[in-house]
Amino acid sequence: MKSLAEARMLAACGATHLGLPLRLPVHTPDTSEDEARDIVRGLAARPGRKTVRTVLITYLEDAGETLELCRFLGVDGVQLHGRMPLAEVRRLREAAPGLFVIKSLVVGLAGGTGGEAALLAEAEAHAPCVDAFLTDTFDPVSGASGATGKAHDWAISRRLAQALSLELGRPLILAGGLNPDNVARAVALVRPAGVDAHTGLENAAGDKDEALVRRFVAQARAALAAATPWPGLAKARDSA
Repeated sequence: MKSLAEARMLAACGATHLGLPLRLPVHTPDTSEDEARDIVRGLAARPGRKTVRTVLITYLEDAGETLELCRFLGVDGVQLHGRMPLAEVRRLREAAPGLFVIKSLVVGLAGGTGGEAALLAEAEAHAPCVDAFLTDTFDPVSGASGATGKAHDWAISRRLAQALSLELGRPLILAGGLNPDNVARAVALVRPAGVDAHTGLENAAGDKDEALVRRFVAQARAALAAATPWPGLAKARDSA
């Protein structure tokens, strides 16, 4: 989100979670931290606030610094997109049990940590302290592990989604190169609990395009409604 107007447009189009990427190692944030806080406050003041949640997306590795930023912004959740040590993730969970925590699993990440077996092991270790996982794409050219506009092998995300559901009872959010033209196919194959899009919804100026957003949300909602949840999540949903 670049502005409160853009955030309100996204919410009006049906987005359920709005991300604020801050303190990034590669990309330049779209807003300052003060501007991001103003966006969160502006959304909180709008009617229907309960229909949209705000999420800090960050590469911070210290639990205390992360929680301090979350509280400063007033967000509902945080997406841990970097390499925060597991002990710090535990500290974050203990300090803020009500914070919605998403752990990114970056497919193809350099150093052998982005392989399927390594990602599953990472998920198993983190499952007790996070609420959801998100698969994204590593771009070896830019060195970015998010907002690359590139898709990864969806078959990997499918197997991870299945394992996360059946073995860990945790949902998977699919990200990486999604747009209105491919999101339905991606959902049909992966059967994620949700989808995430960024560059695939932008115009040439880098702003979110309302027509693209509306088409993406419509395609995603229809595909998610038609997809059969993995058994672990379906069981959890039935007992909720």
